[in-house]
Amino acid sequence: MNSYSGVASAVQEPAIDFLTAPFRRFARIEASGGILLLLCTAIALIWANSPWAESYHSIWEAKFTIGVGIFSLTQSYHHWINDGLMSIFFFLMGLEIKREVLVGELSSLKSAAFPFLAALGGSFIPAAAYLLLAGGNDVWRGWAIPMATDIAFALGVLALLGDGIPAVVKIFVTALAIVDDIFGVLVIALFYTVGISWLSLALGLLGLAISCAANYLGVRKPIVYGIIGALVWFAVLKSGVHATIAGVLMAFTIPASSPTSRSAFLRTSRSLLHRIEAAEEHSTEEHDAFRELESGGACMQSPLHRIEHSIQPWISFLIMPLFALANAGVHVGGSISEILTSRAMLAVALGLLLGKPLGITAFAWFGTKLGLATRPPQVNWRQIFGASCLCGIGFTMSLFIAGLAFGKSELLELAKIGILTGSILAGIAGAVILGRAQTMRERE
Repeated sequence: MNSYSGVASAVQEPAIDFLTAPFRRFARIEASGGILLLLCTAIALIWANSPWAESYHSIWEAKFTIGVGIFSLTQSYHHWINDGLMSIFFFLMGLEIKREVLVGELSSLKSAAFPFLAALGGSFIPAAAYLLLAGGNDVWRGWAIPMATDIAFALGVLALLGDGIPAVVKIFVTALAIVDDIFGVLVIALFYTVGISWLSLALGLLGLAISCAANYLGVRKPIVYGIIGALVWFAVLKSGVHATIAGVLMAFTIPASSPTSRSAFLRTSRSLLHRIEAAEEHSTEEHDAFRELESGGACMQSPLHRIEHSIQPWISFLIMPLFALANAGVHVGGSISEILTSRAMLAVALGLLLGKPLGITAFAWFGTKLGLATRPPQVNWRQIFGASCLCGIGFTMSLFIAGLAFGKSELLELAKIGILTGSILAGIAGAVILGRAQTMRERE
């Protein structure tokens, strides 16, 4: 295919393909990132239970300093990953939430109602089930652990199931996971924050206000928001509020509009195309016009789109795998029977495996019966339940919340085993149900 036929095929691309292109790219990166995440999880588990287990913990607990003098910050590598790199992950999460609210599945009440109600059930029921199983001791602090959905793993399983799974199922899982993320951020901010320094928090809020002002004044350089974001992150970290909240809040201040109007871009592009057509092939004038056209196209992309597009591969292929390496290395020691019967382990595992799919499906079903939401017509309830099982793969956010809830106590290790057990079983159950649902649909 030559370049002209390639251009022609792009022009003739159906509108729906063009509109869903950002989601398809997001799903591809998240799915392949989920496979890498699985590999790093396996490495961490093997390493933590090998003769070299001591080196696993010593590496992540080693100290590292950034800055000079009073402007320096010393943390272990484990904390740099969880408080620093994961703030970038939460920043991306915030960008995705803002995009979905503005132009995606959450942009209207009608389209948002179904995944919102499903996510509400998928948060409330697992948390309630956890509290029922946890009892009255310190285990109750982990009540939010089974609320989470790991979108990378969920989309990774869907990718392994092949193209037979309808795209609307993948969109449903993505939208639900994003609403889950909103609930997760609120839980972290409201229930896992202690000892607030109001001065530092005020400085963080001032930084957010400056970022909003830059947006209002038309600043569109990503580097400006990067500098402001680093200062906001440092202030929030010192405030006692978990630093990852700074990432989400900063994302909401990033401009979502282009600095150039669409009509002006089209006029300029038509003029440049006429110049290209009139110029000699491979001439300097032709190359100058191509360069101006390329520059104009880049300027039409909003900072939100450009930043999201640039950092997503780094998060999927570096930050999240590092997080898995640093956090999934649970040592499986002691009596297996004691582990399998511990309240912390059972509450987390059953919350993810049973509470999550039952909560999602029940709330979605009641929402449609009450006329509050409409189920996508391309999917049946069997597929919804299968997708709900996949949402029981908590992993990244569940591990993150477990660390906040239990610190370095022995309950953290039991919670991690529960997360891994519940997530694996939920992934298998979801894959089997969706696979059988697709086979039944093909036979009809």
